[in-house]
Parts: sequence; C-alpha cells; structure tokens
Amino acid sequence: MKYSLKRHLGIIFISLITGTILMCLLFNSTLLEKYYIDKKINALISAYYSINKASSAGDIRTDNYDIELQKICGKYNINVLVADSDSEMIKTSMADSEFVIKQLLHNIIKGVNQEEVLQEGANYKMQIVTDSRTQMEYIEMWGWLDNGYLFMIRSALEGIRESVSISNRFLTYVGIMAISVSALLSLWLSNRITRPILELTDISESMKQLDFNAKYMGKDTTEIAVLGNNINELSETLETTISELKTANNELLKDIERKEQIDEMRKDFLSNVSHELKTPIALIQGYAEGLSEGISDDAESREFYCEVIMDEAAKMNTMVKRLLTLNQLEFGNEVVNMERFDITALIRNYIASADILIKQKSISVRMEDYGTIYVWGDEFRVEEVFMNYFTNAINYAQGEKIIDIRIHEEAKRVKVSVFNTGSPIPEESLEHLWEKFYKVDKARTREYGGSGIGLSIVKAIMESMNQDCGVVNYDNGVEFWFTLDNCVDITL
Repeated sequence: MKYSLKRHLGIIFISLITGTILMCLLFNSTLLEKYYIDKKINALISAYYSINKASSAGDIRTDNYDIELQKICGKYNINVLVADSDSEMIKTSMADSEFVIKQLLHNIIKGVNQEEVLQEGANYKMQIVTDSRTQMEYIEMWGWLDNGYLFMIRSALEGIRESVSISNRFLTYVGIMAISVSALLSLWLSNRITRPILELTDISESMKQLDFNAKYMGKDTTEIAVLGNNINELSETLETTISELKTANNELLKDIERKEQIDEMRKDFLSNVSHELKTPIALIQGYAEGLSEGISDDAESREFYCEVIMDEAAKMNTMVKRLLTLNQLEFGNEVVNMERFDITALIRNYIASADILIKQKSISVRMEDYGTIYVWGDEFRVEEVFMNYFTNAINYAQGEKIIDIRIHEEAKRVKVSVFNTGSPIPEESLEHLWEKFYKVDKARTREYGGSGIGLSIVKAIMESMNQDCGVVNYDNGVEFWFTLDNCVDITL
C-alpha cells in the first residue's frame, strides 16, 4: 500500500527513540563536562571544610587523620597538601609536593589573574591552571586555613574529560542497540496494531463487491473491535436493504409496463384458451355421447372410453392450472421475491430429485464441479424455469441422450444453459417458441402431455425479474438459456 499505516507507525516509533537518544548524546557532549566540573568544585569545597575543621581542632597531625585524609582523596579523586607558615610539610597526598609548595607560595605572594578565578572565598581561591611540566589542566583550590596553615587541593580535569568521553561512547553503543531493538519492537507493535485494521479493510472491500459473507472475527476489546462489530452489523443491514431494494425495483418496473399489457394479454388469453380447450372438450363430448348411446356394449371398450375422457380431463386440468400461473405472472398479481441464493446448489438439488426419471430415459447428465455462485432472483420461480428447461431436454433428448448443464459467470450476469442432444428446432419456429400454446411437434408434445405454455411461463418469469432467456440451435442438439444478476452487481 502506498500510504501504509504500518510503515508510518514504524517510522514514528524509530524516529522518536532515535531523536531521544541523539538529544541525550547532545546534552551529554555539551553539558556533562560542566556538570562534572560543578560537582568537582563542590567536592573541593567539602574537602576544604573537612581539612580546616581538623586543623582548627589540632587533629591534622595525628595518624588517625591520615586515614581520614586518604578517604577524602579517594572519594573525591583529589590531591591535598597542607603546610605551616614556614612552608614545612604537614600533610600531603601529592608526589611532587615541593613543586606544589612553590606554586602555592607564588600564588599567595604574586596573586593570580582574577579572570581565571572560578570561585573565591574569604581564605581561598579556585581556578583552572595548566601544569607547566605535564601540560595537564587542574582545578586548584588554594589559600590558608583558620589556624594559618597553607593548603592546596587540586584535581585533574583529564579524568573528568575521560569520564565524559567514556559516558558518550557508552551512550552511543547503548543507543545503537536501543534503536535496533526498538526497530524490531516497532515492526512487531505496528503489525499488531494494523493487522485488525487490514482485516477490516479486506471486509470493506468485499462489501464493496456486495460479498457480505466476510465477518470481523477479532477477539480483542479495543475500539477496533467495536468498529469491527459495527461493520458486521452494517454488512447484514446492507444485504437486507439491497434485497428489499431489488424486490421493490422489480415491482416498480413491472408497474410501468403493466397497464399497457393488460388489455392485449386478456384478448390473447381468451383466444388461446378457447382454441386449446376446443380439442379436449370435443373428445370428451364425443366419447361421453358414445357411452351414453351405448355404441359399444363390451366392458373393454367402455373402459377405453372412460380412460380417454379422464386423460383429456386431466390434461385440461393441468393446462388450466398452468394458464392460471401464467396469467398471474403476466398480470403481475404475484410479488417476485428477489433474494440472494446459490444457483449451483439449486440446480444440483433439482437434478438429484429427478434422478428416477433420468434413469428411466437412460439419459446422461453432465455438469462441471462449479463452486458456490450467488445470484439475485426469486428462488422458487428460477427453479420452475430450470425445471421447464430440464423436462423439455429429457423429453426431446435423442441420439447419445446427453444433457449438458453449464453456468457461465460474468461481471454482472450469470448465464445458465441446458443443452440436449437431438434434432435442432426448425429455424422458422425459433421466434414462436415463447408464444402461448405454440408447439413445434404437436404429435410428440401431446404424447408426453405437453400443453405448449411451459416456455411461455419461462418467458413471463424471466420478464418479471427483468432478465433474459433464449434458445440456440446446434448441429447435434438444442440449448436453452437464461440469465440472473450476479451478486456483485449493485445496479438497482
């Protein structure tokens, strides 16, 4: 992703840690030495007061104070020299004490440059000096004690600077390690934060394609989990709303065409019904009159007459029922319930229910292993359309007696086709197939009880859902097809 939240979080975490370490290193480099020097000045003053106290009490010459002096020198990393007014050594921790006494006397007699003085008290001065022999810098505190003794306390600045250098190097090493560890932790933390966000992104992408099966399954209790639950509820609401809109839209489209079609449909209906009922009524009437007049006295003939009458009556009953169904569809008296369902499962279930008939006709049904394909439509009506196609295919299958069922999924449509081997339909009959009571082969249609309105019902059902249907001739058979809205199509 161009603007990855994971990358942004990682950069922010690493930048904060790196900036903090660099800031500490900068403060260390610029302020640590001054801080050390301030602390060293306080240490020199503390040592001065300790020595002055021991000197005033007369304890400075004792052996016990030697131990105390060693502790002071070790604790503060300083060197001490104390001499009497005659320049005689009293206490010292310096190796070059004679040179230091000369320097002390020089400072007392000739004084020092006041600009170089760091701090000054009633009996002492403090300054930074450079040893002429070693060229090392020292913080020196010199003057006299309350009892008149001379003293000098000093500490080398090189140790302070070395400590600052060591501290900076150590901080640099720690900083590099901290940045490396923080980079790994940042990647882990950003991945942990962004993983549920990416999951929600995928779910929203699926919802955009009208796939409402994806749900947020996170177990956390953060704000992201609340958002995930809201998206789940939104997904369910959208699916219900789209289903309702599809249904309402189909009803609206049907209402627009309904008024224009009613009169014409009524005329056609009455004309076709009267025509189709004429033959079976004539047969029933003729055979009934024959029975009444006793044309045939034997029981077998009378039974035959009765069978013909019942058979024709049953065909009329079936035709009337189908005409009523067709009439309701064409007049729009039934609401088409648009819903989302799996067309693959519908077809497979119907084929399984027709297994006995398939075996009786010795027909081979072929269908690829299609996965789940969701479509929009009236599931009950779509099953009736497929039943008509499949029944016709069984009745007209010839030659190899193969029925091939195919589902072709496009961006907005799903096309279902039923092909059966046999003779093609005459070209002049193709445009009339969808008309009520039209029969290509009347003898064969009557043989299996066809009424000639099955494909008219198919046409009416598909028009009620604003879908298409059709037929295609092949050299070795015929293919009937119909279309449905793919579930990813949001066109209303």
